[in-house]
Amino acid sequence: MEDRQQWGSRYGFILAAVGSAIGLGNIWRFPAVAYENGGGAFFIPYLIALLTAGIPLLILEFTLGHKYRGSAPLSYFRLHKHAEWLGWWQVFVAFVISTYYAVIVAWALKYSIYSLNLSWGDKPSDFFYGEVLKLSDKPGEVGGLVPGVLIALLIVWVVTLLVLYKGVSKGIERFNKIFIPALVIMFFFIVIRAVTLEGAGEGLNTFFTPDWSMINNGKVWVAAYGQIFFSLSIAFAIMVTYSSYLPKKSDINNNAFITGFANSGFELLAGIGVFAALGFMAMQQGLSVDEVVKGGIGLAFEVFPAIINEFPGFNGFFGTMFFLTLVFAGMTSLISIVETYVAALQDKFGISRTKAVLMGGGVASVISLLFATKGGLYMLDITDYFINNFGITLAGLVEVVLIAWFFKQMRGLQNHANVISDLRTGLWWKVCLGVITPVLLGYMMYDNIKQNLAENYEGYPTGLVVTYGLAVAIGVIVLGFLLSLVKWKADAVQDKKEVS
Repeated sequence: MEDRQQWGSRYGFILAAVGSAIGLGNIWRFPAVAYENGGGAFFIPYLIALLTAGIPLLILEFTLGHKYRGSAPLSYFRLHKHAEWLGWWQVFVAFVISTYYAVIVAWALKYSIYSLNLSWGDKPSDFFYGEVLKLSDKPGEVGGLVPGVLIALLIVWVVTLLVLYKGVSKGIERFNKIFIPALVIMFFFIVIRAVTLEGAGEGLNTFFTPDWSMINNGKVWVAAYGQIFFSLSIAFAIMVTYSSYLPKKSDINNNAFITGFANSGFELLAGIGVFAALGFMAMQQGLSVDEVVKGGIGLAFEVFPAIINEFPGFNGFFGTMFFLTLVFAGMTSLISIVETYVAALQDKFGISRTKAVLMGGGVASVISLLFATKGGLYMLDITDYFINNFGITLAGLVEVVLIAWFFKQMRGLQNHANVISDLRTGLWWKVCLGVITPVLLGYMMYDNIKQNLAENYEGYPTGLVVTYGLAVAIGVIVLGFLLSLVKWKADAVQDKKEVS
């Protein structure tokens, strides 16, 4: 097996970790979640969630990867002989996410070109669903491949696999050193332009005005923890894998704080930019800001094209810049997601990086074609919902419960991180991961199950929900158990003794 690669610098690792955390959800999910959960008041539970769940979980996963020097399955195997399946479960969650995430990045890539001449015209929604996606009339109708999406998807996969083929320091690190600063600079310019638009003040007022009555609402706190959890790339093998490439003397705890606060800083910047733009749009259309607020795919591909249409001067330029920020954010995250199963294949089967990239990336890129069909959006929506709510959330819950309660590994992991870090964690870290995080994640799981027993997600047909939702969420667990039955190479077992 090849010698384990390393990051060229601490700066390179932090940029890669931040690049993984900063994804599409930072731009189109956070602003809407904050607005719907108390506006300015939401920042209190959000900050508490960052300090009691987000950063503690980052420290845990950074330490796991750094101490046990392996991909998620190998690190969990070295942690405890009965924990390998958890690593594979998280890897398969990442695999599923990569298959549809690449398609969304492909849409953003197409829109960065459409922006040059505002190809979407006066009806962005009709253009997106009709001309771009050629969406089937009803869920369940797969239809044929959409050629335009297919070409963009091919470009996304080729770039992703080329970066991964080049390796950790020469591929992933170099890519993030270019594209993360570019992303931040471009988005900063977009925000500056947005806040100078007429009506921007009203949008920002809507975003920041606190509704203190919401603080007592348990749903707001669950939303805050959910946002932190989903936005930091934790519990699906990424941070364990990335930290396994760190040199032996690395400041684990400080790296976690820097990554966590950098991610949250970008989310705040995104909120300012989005709501300033929404305020401008509301004024142009004679509506209140409340009436134009939207999150998710609708915000990016329906609302923002409408906003760009109204931009005074250079609207094509700013449109292209906005969609390129989505491409950059998406690509840095996609690369980190695919790296989880490239590293896992290398470790488990002792194959070269080239073979792992071709095998893992090849299979994922073929499966992603399913989401580039005329019915792809429906399948993407269902898969995304279930793999997040019953994949990442449940895997995170199982992770902290096993490590803290059953394997009782908290003290050893904490000692490992504290010895090599300037900032030492104490009782706070153990209480957060042993009590607060499991309770919150447990409640989130309970709430998700209750909602889905009451009615099908978004009213989709039961057959579709079972096929692309429940079957996928259960399938990744089953596959995780099955792969954990395959024996490791002798050198992996030997290394287990060395790192223990």
